[in-house]
Amino acid sequence: MLHFFGPAAVDHRAGLVLLLVLLPLSFIATSFLAHWSDGFLTRVLYFCSTLWLGVGLNLLLAFTLAWFTSGVLIALGRSPHLLRLGLAALALTTLYSAYGIWNAYHPRLVYCTVRIKNLPPNWQYKTVVQISDVHLGRILGTKFLAGLVARVNAQNPAMVLITGDLFDGADGNLEGLVAPVNQLVAPQGIYFATGNHEVYLGVQRAFVALRTVPVKVLDNEVAVVEGLQVVGISYPDRGHALNFAEKMASVKGFNPAQPSILLYHSPTQIAEAKAAGINLQLSGHVHQGQLFPFQLVTRMMFGKYHHGLHVEGDYTLYTSSGTGLWGPTMRTGNHPEIVVIRLEGTGDRI
Repeated sequence: MLHFFGPAAVDHRAGLVLLLVLLPLSFIATSFLAHWSDGFLTRVLYFCSTLWLGVGLNLLLAFTLAWFTSGVLIALGRSPHLLRLGLAALALTTLYSAYGIWNAYHPRLVYCTVRIKNLPPNWQYKTVVQISDVHLGRILGTKFLAGLVARVNAQNPAMVLITGDLFDGADGNLEGLVAPVNQLVAPQGIYFATGNHEVYLGVQRAFVALRTVPVKVLDNEVAVVEGLQVVGISYPDRGHALNFAEKMASVKGFNPAQPSILLYHSPTQIAEAKAAGINLQLSGHVHQGQLFPFQLVTRMMFGKYHHGLHVEGDYTLYTSSGTGLWGPTMRTGNHPEIVVIRLEGTGDRI
């Protein structure tokens, strides 16, 4: 800013430095404040402070682009107009951030077909819907969830599968937050397995809230639904590593020879899930980075499994980019999604 806006910016150097130090610190401060008081004002402050994390990143990217453009113009023997480049960077930040906010509140419907070996005939061509990482809390609340429920119902799903982080990990009226789930229509049931934010919140608090709505919590359990096994493996507690093979072996009633869907929050344990006989694993957790360019980081961390559909023999994994958001109230570089899965037997054709 000092470089592109010249003397006017230099004269306010101390104020700019102070502002750009305090803004990111405000996220930490308002997070603590919201635990003490969950009123309207603290929610507004929390929203603004989280928003800055995204806006600040976009400013950094936009001014990096401005510096690059300036360097290219100088290399071509032209004199860059620094003020115009600075204003363009601010305009780009504003537009990109506005798009990111809008995008965050409008999950896309993503359709895919998954073939499952020995799929029972009564499950042929039926639809299941995955939602993940909704993060209900101070930012996304009952209004967002009610809209989500309406869109899921429009898909006429036989079953709805929630792969963790339904809650944001914040205090509040959890029963009130999940109340719109009462309107969710899924004849074969709604099933849930925990994510890391339920661990932060306290899994028992999450379980108590979910008992007020028609959701079946699968806490290292299996539910057999008309011949199709739905297995939920809970996210490990803080400081504990997950021995997936051992955990699967402890799930009473699971039959590796029968068709199965695994709900596990993180797109990991791939080899172990295959070895256990899982046919379809549904995961989330990664948010596909949520903000550009962090999808490059998530890809380095989780490899090709960081997002999307992956078919490997009799095993399929779908990693959702998440239906909600955490932290910055925006999505850039990717889209939130509601995953609509059509089930088919391996001998069927579309």
